[in-house]
Amino acid sequence: MSSRRDWLLQQMGITQYKLRRPRALQGEVAVSLPAGVRLLVVAEVPPGARDPLVNDILRSLEIAEQTVVFLTPDQLAMLPAGIVCATWLLGAEAEISLSGPQLKSPPLEALYHDASARRALWQQICEHDVDFFTHAE
Repeated sequence: MSSRRDWLLQQMGITQYKLRRPRALQGEVAVSLPAGVRLLVVAEVPPGARDPLVNDILRSLEIAEQTVVFLTPDQLAMLPAGIVCATWLLGAEAEISLSGPQLKSPPLEALYHDASARRALWQQICEHDVDFFTHAE
């Protein structure tokens, strides 16, 4: 039935649009960030700041646990436009439309067991050191 409806709408010159976020109509609301957020960690299953490796990385970046928000890729898509914040994709594939430095690494489990993956993450952090670290002049 929908193919006939689609054909009729096409014949009448009516353009159909596909929703990018259909769950928004099913009761999901946009995600908002608290003030002072410095880092968004995006993972399919967000680990939390209590994870030892994540905690070590946050301490090395001099980022307090209170200024980190853990999101899933679906929640990332629900963020409003215009946010400037560092983003760390932790094994997640997602479109990032935010401004700010963007880090990408394999999932946390892979980081635990792969020194080259940890090294690659640290190299990305070093490329954005101006964004993460405040330097005394």
